[in-house]
Amino acid sequence: MAEHIDLNHSEQYTLSIRLSTDGFSFSIYNPFDEGSCFYHKAFSVNPQRSLSANIKTFLAEQTEFGHIYRQTNIVIDTERFTAVPLDLYEDEQTERIFYQNLPKQSNELILCNVLGKNNMAILFSIDKLSHQLLTDQFPQARFYASASPLAEYFYSKSKIGNNKKLFANLHDSHMEIIAFQRGKLLFLNTFNCPQPADKIYYLLKVWEQLAYSQEHDELQLAGSKTIYQPILETLKNYIRQVFIINPQAEYHLSGNTPIEEVPFDIQTLLTCE
Repeated sequence: MAEHIDLNHSEQYTLSIRLSTDGFSFSIYNPFDEGSCFYHKAFSVNPQRSLSANIKTFLAEQTEFGHIYRQTNIVIDTERFTAVPLDLYEDEQTERIFYQNLPKQSNELILCNVLGKNNMAILFSIDKLSHQLLTDQFPQARFYASASPLAEYFYSKSKIGNNKKLFANLHDSHMEIIAFQRGKLLFLNTFNCPQPADKIYYLLKVWEQLAYSQEHDELQLAGSKTIYQPILETLKNYIRQVFIINPQAEYHLSGNTPIEEVPFDIQTLLTCE
């Protein structure tokens, strides 16, 4: 355990857990203490086992999960989500709206995040057994689709200046693309793109579809340097204003883990506190 995290006072800390098919991680931090340590720990998963089987092992092996926290967040890195304007969303229509946009799967639960800044609801799914395991361990946990904290964070950045902005959160195998025009959400989706060429293709395709200006509008990239570096120069051949979001400048956290190694959706979850 990190030397500055005192779990004898765990009720002062927030626990955030991130679940993805390519690995799990969790973070512990005090959101009210700017000098607080940010503790982050990552784990590999067994791709031959189900999500729920991996979660069961993960929960059993972490001694940190035996404490009571001020708040527990669980972020699901999922492509199975859809965005709905709040004025069109009704609780009793959740499943109908979700399955209008995504194919049905058995034994899944549909959850909802209300995004106040964007005036939008994100509907997303998790299999029922995984949800049961997590709520048994953390009865008061808040569940988020990974796109939800990203959309709220990028909304605030989109209101700076007068130009349109397209944001991309890059992962090894996929990326989220979120586009705004001065606080108005224009586009939100995730794409499978394991190769650098795939990422370039989808970014330029969305840019063209939205009729963004190559000279005046902005493309902002978040993610590991090893992921964005291979595509940066090619993108700059087509888009004049390409920027890298610097986590160190965005969040001032101390701890045993460099902030750039913490998944960006977990970083942006800080803005939802």
